[in-house]
Formats: sequence, structure tokens, C-alpha cells
Amino acid sequence: MAKQKSPEQKRYEKIEQKHEAKRPVVKNCIKAFFVGGSICLVGQAVSYFYMYYFHFTEQTAGNPTVATMIFFAMLLTGFGVYDKIGQFAGAGSAVPITGFGNSVISAAIEHRTEGFVLGVGGNMFKLAGSVILFGVFSAFVVALIKTLLLIWGVI
Repeated sequence: MAKQKSPEQKRYEKIEQKHEAKRPVVKNCIKAFFVGGSICLVGQAVSYFYMYYFHFTEQTAGNPTVATMIFFAMLLTGFGVYDKIGQFAGAGSAVPITGFGNSVISAAIEHRTEGFVLGVGGNMFKLAGSVILFGVFSAFVVALIKTLLLIWGVI
């Protein structure tokens, strides 16, 4: 059961609502959409680059494209550009591949004073380790389900 608020608490809530800053949700969503879309557009251009100049197929161009996008994100993070993009676009800059590269290199840069092994190496894989673990575990579960469905003749 919800606790009843005193008259003083209700007055405080009204004052708080009156002075609370209004967040431009629609504007933020539009910025995130266009910046995230632009990052994806660059990724698609990189993919076409690999297909056109190195004769990759659409399926095989994915791996070098992912590696290139992570490299771009890490390079931009190192120069401090990706942080500015993140402040402007918010969630739009957290597109999975580039956001992952940014978070890994940010942790490495933040702990570089502790040395290469304990600082950079130990801290840059704090996030990367959990992402890789979740990815491997998810792939195992999906493969297990598909195998069971094949054995049972469902697919």
C-alpha cells in the first residue's frame, strides 16, 4: 500500500515540478536518429569499399567492415572527437560496434597511468569481457535450439 504524503510533501512536489527542467525528448531522438544513421551509413560505405576494391562478397565483407568501424571509433575516441559526438547525439553514438570500440578504448585511456598490463590491459577488458561472454553464450544457446529443432524435424 502506498504511503500517504503529507501536505508539506505535496507542496514540495508542486514546487519541484514547477522548477524541473524540461527535457527536449523529440529533439534528442531526432539527433540520435540522424547521428546513428550517419554512423551506419559510414559502415555501409566501408562495406561497399571492401566489396568493390577487394572483391569481398556481401557476406564476407562483414568482418573487415566491423574491424574498420571499431578502429575508426577507437581513433576518434583517442583524439577526443567521439566523446563530443556522444555528448551531442546521446544514444545515437552508441551504435553497437562503434559504441563498443569507444567503451573499450575509453577504459584503456582512463587507466593508462597504471601501466600497460594492470592499467590498460586489465581495465579495457572489463566491459569487453562481459560483451564477449554474453555473445558466445547467446550463440551457444541459439545453436543448441537450432540443433534440437533440426533433430526433432521442426525445421
